[in-house]
Amino acid sequence: MTRKRRRLIAVLAGLGMLGIATGLVLSAFSDNLVFFYSPTDLKTKPVPPGRRLRIGGLVEQASVQHEADGKTVEFRVTDGKSDVPVVFSGALPDLFREGQGVVVEGRLAAGTLRADTVLAKHDERYMPPEVVDALKKSGHWQEGEAQR
Repeated sequence: MTRKRRRLIAVLAGLGMLGIATGLVLSAFSDNLVFFYSPTDLKTKPVPPGRRLRIGGLVEQASVQHEADGKTVEFRVTDGKSDVPVVFSGALPDLFREGQGVVVEGRLAAGTLRADTVLAKHDERYMPPEVVDALKKSGHWQEGEAQR
């Protein structure tokens, strides 16, 4: 084998390994990727089944129901146009209540978000930027309502 052929084989082997490494990194990245949606986005955009997602909005008034087991809570998250039913089993944040901003993370199953994480506003004026953008987009944002 000539030096030119060995060099070509080494370069091709290196490019092959680089391609495999890139594929593995992208695969790991897509497994950990969580998309943010508003309730209206969930109604209008197709979401692949089993994909982790994050929704944000307000906890709908008179929608919080505690189950008999004392751990499971059902509520609805709304952006003013659409709402999404959420089921969460676990301890809710202390600041969780109806009418307040919330970000919920989980998987969509049969139109209901099975949440494993619920995040509530942490003070009187703060709201996550994603929730602010979703409320502005839906037309339910009022200036001075929250601070980014």
